[in-house]
This record gives sequence, structure tokens and C-alpha cells, in this order.
Amino acid sequence: MTADAIGTGAAGSTRVGLFRGDKPIRPGRIVAWTILMMGGIAMVMPLVFMLSTSLKFPHEIYDLNLIPNEPTLENYTYVLADGRFYRWFINSLIVAIATTASVVFFDSLVGYTLCKFRFKGRAIVFVAILSTLMIPTEMLIIPWYNMARTFGWLDTYWGIMFPGMMTGFGTFLMRQFFESVPDDFIHAARIDGLNEFQIWWQVAMPLVTPALSALAIFVFLGNWTAFIWPLIATSTADLYTVPVGLSSFADEADVAWELIMTGASLATIPTLIVFLIFQRYIIRGVVLTGLKG
Repeated sequence: MTADAIGTGAAGSTRVGLFRGDKPIRPGRIVAWTILMMGGIAMVMPLVFMLSTSLKFPHEIYDLNLIPNEPTLENYTYVLADGRFYRWFINSLIVAIATTASVVFFDSLVGYTLCKFRFKGRAIVFVAILSTLMIPTEMLIIPWYNMARTFGWLDTYWGIMFPGMMTGFGTFLMRQFFESVPDDFIHAARIDGLNEFQIWWQVAMPLVTPALSALAIFVFLGNWTAFIWPLIATSTADLYTVPVGLSSFADEADVAWELIMTGASLATIPTLIVFLIFQRYIIRGVVLTGLKG
């Protein structure tokens, strides 16, 4: 091989290392990726500390080392051997699944109605629904409590679930996605003899699957991690959800952080499963949103 060829090869390899195709790697791109990486690390570190703490003995809790000096699974054995945790886990599943199903059904139905039907006061109804998003949750707790006490819903599953059975955000999200459903499909279905409920269920709903999946994930996670309202609405340990139940590991004398972090680590499993199942629909929803117009 000649020196010119070697020089050309070296230059070519240098070009490949410094350029992507015909575009140079700009400093701005390096800065952007560095910021994104730092942000990703900052988001992951709480989870790392949670898992690390769950593997520590009580005397190591306040050590800042990520890798425990004496890793142990005794915390997981203790929590899983406690029958209360299974009860809290099942309660959280019941509340999260039932609330998610309700929100997906009713919010999509209301969103479809506000999008595809023309009636007087439609805009006023939509604005009224959006206005609920401006009210902080803390301001609604007292009305919720009075309502639950009046109807005898305190310390029941229904008492925990009823505030989240329908949401203004879900209605807004579904209405916006139903805008992308062509009206020609709706008219053709009516000509074929389908009633309005069948059109919504068989024609419109399959076309907004990404939005439904995203909404289901948001609602499931919100109800799975809810703490304030389930704490107020329940007084019996058998009805505690996981967040409320884990708080019982803390008292005036001591806080068993290792047990709380262990329970929190176990509680992340359903959320990871839900995300892994629906993540491809979320990505598709983002792509469709970018193409819509």
C-alpha cells in the first residue's frame, strides 16, 4: 500500500470520526446531548437511591454510598411476609384499574360528543370542563369529603375512586384527537345503518388508540401513586392503598426508610408493566400528532 493510500485512508477515517455524513458534529449538538444526559441522570438517580436503600440494613440508611456495604434481601422478605402489603397492593390495583377504565370510557365518549355533534351551548360546556383544570386538587378535597360523608362513601372503594372517575384533561385530550377522525367516516357509518354509539365504538375509537393508551397510562399512574385523598377517605387498614399503607412504616419514634423504599420498589412493578405494554402506542400518538394538520 502506498503512502498516498495510507494518507487517504487516515484522512477518510478522520472524516468519518468528525462528520456524520456530510454534516459536521457541531458544538451545539454536543452541548444539547450533554444537557439531555445530565437531565436523564438526574431523573434516574432517585430510583437508584430507592433500590439501594431497599437493600441496606437500618444502620446504613444515611450513608450516601449507592452500593450497600452489606447488601441484604431481608427487607423484601419482611415486606412480602407482611400480609398487609398484599392487601394494599390489591386495593391499589382495584382503584387504579377501575378508575382508568371509567376515565377511558366516559372521557372518550364526552370528547367524541363535543367534537362530532353540533348543539347549542357546546362551546360553553367545553369551556366549563376546561375550567376544572384550573382548580387545585387541594381546594376540592373538602367538597369531596362532604359529598362522600353525605352519601356514606367514606371508607369504601367507591369513596376512594369517585373523584377520578371522569377528568377534564381526558375529555380535552380525546376531543382534540377526535378532530383527526374524518367526518366522511362518520357519515358513511350512518349510511350503513350504525347508531351513534356503534359509530363511536367501532369507527372512531380504533382511530384514536394512541390517545387512549396515553390517557390510560396517565390515569393509571396518577391513581396508583395517589396519597392525599385515599388517606383522607379511608380509616380501615384493609382499604389502604400502597402509598397510604407504606406510610404506616413511619411513626413518631422512628421511620423505617428501608421498608418504605422496599415497598416503593415493589410498587413500581405494575407501572413498568403498563408502560412497557403501551409505550409503542404513545410513540405512535406523538408521531400522528406531529403529522396532523
